[in-house]
Amino acid sequence: MRFGLIIDFRGSPQETRSPARLYADTVEHLTHAEELGFGHALIGEHHFTDDHFVPSPLVAATAIAARTTTMRVATNVALLPLYHPVRLAEDVAVLDVLSNGRVDLGVGVGYRAAEFAGYGVARENVGSTANETLNTVRRLLSGDTVDGARITPRPVQDPHPPIWVGGTSRAAVRRAALYGDAYTGPADPTVWRMYLDELATTGKQPRLNLTGSPWLFVSDDPERTLAQVGPGLLHWFAEAARLTQANNVSHSGIRAVTTIDDLRGLVSILTPDDMVAKIRSMVGDLPVDTFGLRLAAPGMPARDVADHLELFAGKVLPRFSGS
Repeated sequence: MRFGLIIDFRGSPQETRSPARLYADTVEHLTHAEELGFGHALIGEHHFTDDHFVPSPLVAATAIAARTTTMRVATNVALLPLYHPVRLAEDVAVLDVLSNGRVDLGVGVGYRAAEFAGYGVARENVGSTANETLNTVRRLLSGDTVDGARITPRPVQDPHPPIWVGGTSRAAVRRAALYGDAYTGPADPTVWRMYLDELATTGKQPRLNLTGSPWLFVSDDPERTLAQVGPGLLHWFAEAARLTQANNVSHSGIRAVTTIDDLRGLVSILTPDDMVAKIRSMVGDLPVDTFGLRLAAPGMPARDVADHLELFAGKVLPRFSGS
């Protein structure tokens, strides 16, 4: 099992860095994380935000791949209805060539009405559109010619870069079983069971990436860490609650909080020993390829991010070597 870092390049309302500095700091954190033993960069996608959330995960992945040598780069997740399948397949293939076979294509449908409207996508058709797009992308990356289109150069990975599919609905896990090589998402036993049920009809072996994990921080001083990450997390939870409510996402379990003290119970800030126990309890005997941790709370100072990475690498990663 490798450990990955979930990144979105977001700032907080108190952010004083420019987008250029914020993005550069994030890439620097990932180059340092590779040196420390982290194996994956997991890049999100959202559009039309006020906090610099990355809207172009493949471009960001290219920058990260150029600065690293072993770390895999994954979209987690690219919003399928917003892409033309041929363009997406070509971009993934070129990135796989440039990175010498270090790409994972994580995809999902998305849920924000403003994103669909901004891209001229009819919301009522996003599920079927995603299925069609994913099937075409998979065929193209595998070397098929589809309606006259074919991918050159071919990706390095054979038969194609691994395809992860995310989401928590029955339709999403069915999509993962039919068209994906792995499921990516939260540590939710109900969703896993749905995925395994859907997978049973395909003959595929289950592969899971736990990349929708709650906020987990390792710390030798949890109270100090809560004070450091609290302001950024208040922004994160407020935005998440606002967007899920505005888009009628009833299953998210996310709520806005108003004080740093309210974050207790929503955020796990654990000593190294407790972190090891927490991760082992979440993984259990599941076939997990990548366990994802969020890189940083929005607006978290660069030095604090580096300290967190170094503590995790020094006292948690060695406990999972060979797992």
